[in-house]
Amino acid sequence: MSEPTRRRRWFTVCAIAASAALVAIPPSSATGRSTSPFGARALDRLATERTQSVGARTPRLSGDDDGGNEADEIAEGADQFAEARTSPGIVAPGAYGAAWGDLGKLKSTGGSWHNITDLPYNSDDPRYRDYDSNSSGGAGDVTGRMAAVAADDDGYVYAGSAGGGVWRSRTGGGTWQPISDKLPSQSTGALALDAGGRLWLGTGEATTNSDAYLGSGVYVLAHPHHGDFTQRTRVGGDELESTTIHELRFAGTTVWAATSEGVWSHSTQHLKGPWKLEFAPNPDYLPSGPKAHDPDAAYKNIANDIAIDPKDPSKVVLAIGWRSGDDYNGFYTRTDGAWKRITGGLGDLPADPDDVGNVTFARSADGSRYYAIDQSPEQLESNPDSGLEGIYVSKSGSPTGPWTKIADYRGLAADNSALTSAGYMPGVQAWYNQFLAVDPKNPEHLYAGLEEVYETQDGGGTWSTVGPYWNFTFPCWNIDPAKQTGDCHPTTHSDQHGVAIGTYHGKPYVYVGNDGGIYKRPVNGSQDADGHATDWTSLNDGTIDALEYYSVGIGKDLANGGVSVTGGLQDNGQSILRGNDTVMGSNFGGDGGDTLTDPANGCDIAQEYVYLAVQVTQNCAVNDGSWVNDPSRITSYSVAPPDNATQEARFIAPLAADLKDGDTWVAGGRHIWVQHHGYAIRSGSEWTSAHDLGAGRTATAVAASGGKVYAAWCGPCNNQGFARGISVGNADGTGWHDIDLPVDGTVPNRYLSGFAIDPHNADHVYLTVNGFSRQWTEGPGAGVGHVFESTDGGTTWKDISGNLPDVPADAALVTANGGLAVGTDLGVVYRAPGTTTWKRVGDLPAVAVLQLKTGPDGGTLYAATHGRGIYTIKVGKLR
Repeated sequence: MSEPTRRRRWFTVCAIAASAALVAIPPSSATGRSTSPFGARALDRLATERTQSVGARTPRLSGDDDGGNEADEIAEGADQFAEARTSPGIVAPGAYGAAWGDLGKLKSTGGSWHNITDLPYNSDDPRYRDYDSNSSGGAGDVTGRMAAVAADDDGYVYAGSAGGGVWRSRTGGGTWQPISDKLPSQSTGALALDAGGRLWLGTGEATTNSDAYLGSGVYVLAHPHHGDFTQRTRVGGDELESTTIHELRFAGTTVWAATSEGVWSHSTQHLKGPWKLEFAPNPDYLPSGPKAHDPDAAYKNIANDIAIDPKDPSKVVLAIGWRSGDDYNGFYTRTDGAWKRITGGLGDLPADPDDVGNVTFARSADGSRYYAIDQSPEQLESNPDSGLEGIYVSKSGSPTGPWTKIADYRGLAADNSALTSAGYMPGVQAWYNQFLAVDPKNPEHLYAGLEEVYETQDGGGTWSTVGPYWNFTFPCWNIDPAKQTGDCHPTTHSDQHGVAIGTYHGKPYVYVGNDGGIYKRPVNGSQDADGHATDWTSLNDGTIDALEYYSVGIGKDLANGGVSVTGGLQDNGQSILRGNDTVMGSNFGGDGGDTLTDPANGCDIAQEYVYLAVQVTQNCAVNDGSWVNDPSRITSYSVAPPDNATQEARFIAPLAADLKDGDTWVAGGRHIWVQHHGYAIRSGSEWTSAHDLGAGRTATAVAASGGKVYAAWCGPCNNQGFARGISVGNADGTGWHDIDLPVDGTVPNRYLSGFAIDPHNADHVYLTVNGFSRQWTEGPGAGVGHVFESTDGGTTWKDISGNLPDVPADAALVTANGGLAVGTDLGVVYRAPGTTTWKRVGDLPAVAVLQLKTGPDGGTLYAATHGRGIYTIKVGKLR
C-alpha cells in the first residue's frame, strides 16, 4: 500500500469520511433531462464511476496531495465537513464542551422553538414518484442516521442517533422520547446495557462519516427505564473528551472502550476515578504527546473493537486500525504484560496490516462462538467492487481463533442481494457500514449489517439478504403508487450501523439502526422465496426526529394553504411538508444539499445533490410514476452548472437566489455561476460564468442582492496550506475583485461559512466564520471571532462577535426587524437591532444549525438542524 494512502487525513473536531451515495450525478443532457435516475438510484452509473475511480483520482480542490484511491465523494464529503471546523490547524480537546458551557451562560430571547418535522417522513410517499425520487424503494418511514442501538427484555429500546442524541421507547419501538438533551454532545458512538441493566452511552460517532462529531465521554444511566442522561452521570474525568467511541465492552467489573485515541478501561463499580489507557499504538500522537499537533495525529490511534475470551476474561484481543491503512493496523493481545501485535495463528482472519481495517466483533451468549467482520484497506484502495475482506467465525469461542471465513462479498451478492453490479457490491462501504448480532438462544444464528442486512441460521453455511439495499432491482418492484413498492416486501433503509436483540411481550426482535433510522423484525422472522424478509417494521413514527438537514426552503402552498417547507438531508433526499400534511413526503432522492423555494409558490423548488447537481421542479415533483412508460410525464429537470461535471465544487456547494430578484440564482464551484430564468430553467447550459475564482479554489458561500454578488472561497481547504478569501462582483460578470484579507487581518484565516446581506443596502453585509478561535485552533492566523460586518461592500470588516461563545458559526440571517440571527454548531444566537450583545434563542439541544431562513411574510424563522429536524420560532418574540 502506498505511503500517500497511509497518510490520508482524518478528523480533529469531527470525524470524516462520507455520505452514503458514492459519486456525483452527471451533467444534464441537452434536453435538460437527467440521463439516469437521481441520487442513489443511478446504481449502474455509480458502479461504473466508482470502478473508474480505483487507481485514479477525480479533481481534489482541497489541496490534499494524498494520492488516494477513494476518488469519489466518500472522501470529499468527509473532508469538507471536517475542514470547515478544523482548518487551518489542529483543534485542541474540550472546544465544544467549553462552548456549550459558555452558551448556557447567555441570556435568552423571548419565544420558544417549535419542531415542525416531528411527524412521519415517508420515503415511499406515493405522491412523489417523479423521475428524481427514490419513492417506492421500500424503506418506508425514515428519520436520521442511527449509529447505535440497545434493547432489553422488558420492551425498552434505546436508539442513539448520529447528531440528535439518544431516544427511548417503552413499547418495543415507537413513541420515542429524547433522553440525552442535557449533554454537551448529541453524537452517539456506542450504546450498551451491562449485566445489571444500566445503560452506557459512549458519545462521539465512530463511523468516520462526513458529518460525525466528537463526543464528551462516556455516561451511564443507572435506571434507564426512567430519567435522562446528565453531565453528572459521566464516567471518569475528561480523559475521553473529544474522542469518538466505536464500542463499549464488558468483562467482570471492567468496561472497555474502543476510541479514536486508543483502548481505555474503567471500573463498572466505582465510576468517579479516571479512565485507564490500556493501549495506544502511537502514544506520541495522543493529546499529551509530543506529536499531538501533527496533522496526522487524529488517525494514529484508532481502536475499533475489543473481544474478550468468555472462558478467561484476562485474554483480550484488540482490533486496531485506520480504515484507509497504516503500519499499526492489526490485532493485538497482551503477552507478558505488554500489548503485542498478533502476527499469525489466527486462521483465515488476516494479520497483515494492509488487510485489517474497520473491525466489529460479536460473541454468542453461550460463549461457543465469536464472529467478526473485517474491512480491508488494501481492498478499499484497489478493489472497485468492495472493501470487505470477509465475515469470520471462531468456533472455539476464543477471540484468538482459529478463525474461519464464512462470507465474502461475492457470496453475499449471490444471495439475492440488490448490490450485484460491478463497482457497487456488498461491503463497498464496509469502512462505514458494520454490525453483528448473535441470537442469544442460537449461537449459529447471526445477523450481519453492511450496506444491507444479512442473516445466517447455520453459522455462515448459507446466507439470506433479509434487508436488501432497496427493491428497485428485483422483478417484484414496480412504481405503482397504489402500492408501497410494487409486489416487493418493505425493506430497511440502506447503510447499517447499529443492532440489538430484545424482547417485547415475550417475543424476541432484532432492531437495526441505519442511515434511515431504526427498524425491527422478529428474530426468527419469515422470508420469501428469495430470502428477503417479509416482516420489517419501521419504527420511525415521527416521535423520533433525528433528521439531518443541510438546508431549508419555504414558500406559500397555493393548493392547500399555509406554507410548503422543504429541506435537503443526509442520505434521505429532500423532504417536503405541505400546508395540510400529516405525513412528510420525499420528492427528491439521494443526499439533499442546498434548497431554493419560491416564496410565492412552494411548488417551485430547486434541490441540490452533491457537487452542484441541481434539480428543479415546478409542481413539487408530484408524479404518479407514469413517466416509466411515457417520458414526457417527467416533471423534474437536471440543471447542473458545468462545475458539476468536473466536480470543481464542494460536496455540499452554495446555491442562493438574489434577494431582489428571485429569478436570478447564484451557484458556487470554482466559478461563480449565474442564471436568470428562475424555476423555468431547464438545462445546465443556461448558466453563465460571472467569475472564475481560479484553479484550486472553490466557493464555500455565496449571496446576492440587486445584482451584487459575494462569494467566499477556500483553496487549499485543509490545514496543509489552507487559504481563504472573498471575491465581490456583479451578476453580469463585471466589477469582480478579490477583497484583501491578510492572514493576520481582522477576518480570521478560517473557513468562511456564510453571508447575510442587509435587504435594504447591498453594501451592508455580515460574514460567518466556522472553526474555533486561536484559543483552541493552533494554526497560522487562526485568529478570533465568528461574526463580522462590512458596510462598504466587503472592503473592510469589523468583528462583532462580542459575547458570542467560541463556537463554529454556520449561517446568518438579517431578520425583517433588522436583527441578526446566527446558526452555530450548538444552536442559534440573536443580536437585536441597536444592540451589541448576543442572546441564546430558545433551548435547542447541542445540535448544529446549518441554515436559517424566514417564511414568505418574514414573521417566522426556520432553523435547519443537522440532527433534530426543522424548528421554527416567531421573529417578533426575539428580543
